[in-house]
Amino acid sequence: MEPIEIDPTQPTLRDESAAPAAAAPAWHTIVLVAGIVALSIHGASRFSVAHGPVNRLETYGFTAAMEVGMFAWVAVGLRLKKTPLRSLLGSFSSSFRSLAADLGFALVFWICSLMVLGTLGIAWSGVEAALTHPRPSTHAPGQAGQPLTPDLSQQQALRALAQLAPANGKEIAAWTLLCLLVGFVEEVVFRGYLQRQFIGWARGGVVAGVLASAVVFGGAHAYQGVRNIALLTVFGVLFSLLALYRRSLRAGMFAHSWHDLIAGLALALLKSSHLI
Repeated sequence: MEPIEIDPTQPTLRDESAAPAAAAPAWHTIVLVAGIVALSIHGASRFSVAHGPVNRLETYGFTAAMEVGMFAWVAVGLRLKKTPLRSLLGSFSSSFRSLAADLGFALVFWICSLMVLGTLGIAWSGVEAALTHPRPSTHAPGQAGQPLTPDLSQQQALRALAQLAPANGKEIAAWTLLCLLVGFVEEVVFRGYLQRQFIGWARGGVVAGVLASAVVFGGAHAYQGVRNIALLTVFGVLFSLLALYRRSLRAGMFAHSWHDLIAGLALALLKSSHLI
């Protein structure tokens, strides 16, 4: 079995002093972040005014094109500083044992992440309910059993996500390919490129780099509403911790791809059952 390679230039949770050099010029990163924010705002406004059915295959194609464009822009930045793409991917072996280990880590990470995000989501809903549904007074006892419903923004976000869920075999195949692409590209961009840039700018501050890349990751999903932006920011932090612990992006790519795939299929099932 080929052993896992260790790259001493990559920072880990146990060694925050190992700061990698910036992978690309600062202006290149600023343009990338500005583009991500602009696309996020465009997506949020598009779904907020959308009426009627959405052409999902067209939307998948547009998203895939944006992902490829984002990856190409990162490749340009790497070329400007003669930084190899492999330095962003981290160190891992092509052996079956290494692949199986990353799959195992990805599965455990995904399950634990869902537990964390589920707990935070419940806590968010509880705080939101307390703020929007004040405790009934003794003069209105009938309100005590009034059911709580998601707020308007959360309902809109759920409807926006449901519109993207595949509805037939062709759309499921396209969605699967899109999830594989997104899992690869977004891990390279957010946990590879941006995290390395932010750590470099923070002079080796791993915590600052992780938080900054996670905030951009969460902000890239503005169409999902404020609640999901916050939860996805936490998800971004968790993905960063996995990448730092494994010293590579491969496990995160696995978890990212199948999370999006399963989420889309679950929404499709709920939608077909008229539950959303």
